[in-house]
Amino acid sequence: MKLVGLLMQSSKEYVAVMQLHKEVDLERLRGVVGLFRGKVYQKPPVRSSVKRAVRVREIFRLELAEYEHPYALLIVDCEHGTYVRKLIHDIGDVLGVGAHMRELRRTRVGPFSEASNLVKMHELSEYVRLWRARGEMGMLTSAVMPGEYMASHLPKVVINDVAVSAVAYGADLTVPGISIMHEKIRKGDAVAMFSLKGELVAVGIAQMHTEEVLQTRRGVFAKTKRVTICRDAYPPLWRKRERQQS
Repeated sequence: MKLVGLLMQSSKEYVAVMQLHKEVDLERLRGVVGLFRGKVYQKPPVRSSVKRAVRVREIFRLELAEYEHPYALLIVDCEHGTYVRKLIHDIGDVLGVGAHMRELRRTRVGPFSEASNLVKMHELSEYVRLWRARGEMGMLTSAVMPGEYMASHLPKVVINDVAVSAVAYGADLTVPGISIMHEKIRKGDAVAMFSLKGELVAVGIAQMHTEEVLQTRRGVFAKTKRVTICRDAYPPLWRKRERQQS
């Protein structure tokens, strides 16, 4: 549950039905839809949970899958916080005929998608029953994805064992604790910290670009936000050092 918030900050994919208020030519519709790929300005709709201020959101993919007036089927892959109903409203405005969202279904969030790893609730309930009644873990284990998968879409940093024990107690990750890191991390990115064994240790926010890390041997690389490993999974060598120095 500690990582659910991380998913909410991930990119998402939707299938949406747009209802046009007047008929338009297919090629014109396709052309206008194409204008909304990339970075767009959006002001959240009146009924929204955030402040109504203009902000920039990125549309990674926007496809017109089907069109039969008055309905058009859109596939939208976008940055978190994008309002698809506002996107459709804006497409209608540019077309000059008006449009509104008729239906919306989220098909992917972060690494989880309808096509690859969804499990129905009644199936999950049956797997839990089998585990409790017979001790059969196989189906339950295959259905519940590990935390490592949940963070698989993030830039990664592999940290040494001494750093694991410190980060597990909530310390920030410093440059000396890094063993291997992704080459394109930017300051402000959410990063996944892994142990040398491939365990997800924590999720943090980068305070340096990768290039900066390569040019220094000290300083905080990432602020720790979510610790996912048991505190005492690794021996607290940093405490031993503190006692030796005192």
